[in-house]
Amino acid sequence: MLILLGGTHIYFTVKLRFIQRRIPLGIRLSLGRDKKDAGNKTQTHMSEFKQSRVPEREQKQRQSETISPYSALATALAATIGTGNIVGISTAIALGGPGAVLWCWLTGVFGIATCYAECFLAVKYRVKDEAGNLVGGPMYVLERGLGKKGIAIVFALFAVLASFGIGSSVQAHSISTAIRGLAPVSPHLIGIAAGVLAGLVIVGGRRQIAGVCNWLVPLMSLLYLGGCLWILGKNIVVLPEAFAVIVTDAFSPQAFVGGVAGRTIMTGMRTGISRGLFTNEAGLGSIPMAAASAKTDSAIHQGLVSMTGPFWDTVVMCAITGVAAVSSMVANPSHYIGVNADDICMVAFDQMPFGGSALLSISLVLFAFATIIGWNVYGTSAVRYLWGESAVKAYQIVYILFVYLGAVLSLDLVWGLSDLFNSFMTIPNLLCLWMLRKTIPLPEKF
Repeated sequence: MLILLGGTHIYFTVKLRFIQRRIPLGIRLSLGRDKKDAGNKTQTHMSEFKQSRVPEREQKQRQSETISPYSALATALAATIGTGNIVGISTAIALGGPGAVLWCWLTGVFGIATCYAECFLAVKYRVKDEAGNLVGGPMYVLERGLGKKGIAIVFALFAVLASFGIGSSVQAHSISTAIRGLAPVSPHLIGIAAGVLAGLVIVGGRRQIAGVCNWLVPLMSLLYLGGCLWILGKNIVVLPEAFAVIVTDAFSPQAFVGGVAGRTIMTGMRTGISRGLFTNEAGLGSIPMAAASAKTDSAIHQGLVSMTGPFWDTVVMCAITGVAAVSSMVANPSHYIGVNADDICMVAFDQMPFGGSALLSISLVLFAFATIIGWNVYGTSAVRYLWGESAVKAYQIVYILFVYLGAVLSLDLVWGLSDLFNSFMTIPNLLCLWMLRKTIPLPEKF
């Protein structure tokens, strides 16, 4: 996975001439339609289904699931800005050392190019279903772009499995941990409550999920970043030392506060990159499923908008989290001796004069809940591809069940399954990207 994922990120960064420099343009496009968009239209493939086979009332109801480019980005960000930004960074530092922060950050930087490529293909090869909705993702690219129906089915199956890990159980476990850190509440009650609340949003379909994500993502991000910036300001004197520790540890692992002795460079790389993939999902094949549903005529346009997702999630959020945590460890080493792997950020927020733990717990709950509803969009897209609309309700029931299970399962089991399912999704998606790499253009007209 290190070779496949890292190599793909670097290849597309070079092929697309460091498209990361177009991030400011992508941000501007995400906030409003660019005037040049009309000149960069990409044809959308049409499904063989006839819209007349679906009652008009149902067509209107399902057509409402088509969302704006910003809503597609907000849905993707809701799915990616989650426990990986807090618990993922904490465990990466605990297991891979401070250097894992650098590898996680680099995964996000180079992953921007891969995200552009996979989202471009998703919009180019998307289809209209029998109700007139725009649907797409790697499974449609594999089938229509490469004629590999079998691999498309395999990817969709893995996407469904991954939704039960990265999308529901991991997030529910984090919600349970955060709430029980504030009050002695039964994890069973937390799991039931999280499942019910998520179900109330999920049953409204993609448009309702996007509507919640439109305001929830900015709110929770600003709330959390405010706390991180306060920690950075408090530890501003040791920030140069914190940066030095992160960089040197990435290439020369040493025993750090409460760290694991005998770590290798590969351990730090594997931990950092796996957490980077978990949090920004570039190359995983999930973000393209949201991008394909955006109401846009240009695959290039949506590719530029969607690639800002890994930027906000990893290059900004994870970097600030990692630096804040390491600076706190440098300034207060005695506070971190014997701390659990997933509590490093909690100890850092405890430095705040009041309410630090509560602020982090609230942020974690919001992040995790947003990911639960966002990832349901991906799982639902895969289920619709495999078994049609009739299987969606059954899938949503099982998905909510995994929300409950995640609240009561062990952390090691939850993270292990998530990393495994992520790998199963990534391999066919990267195969698709490599085989269609020559069809992905530079955004020269923007």
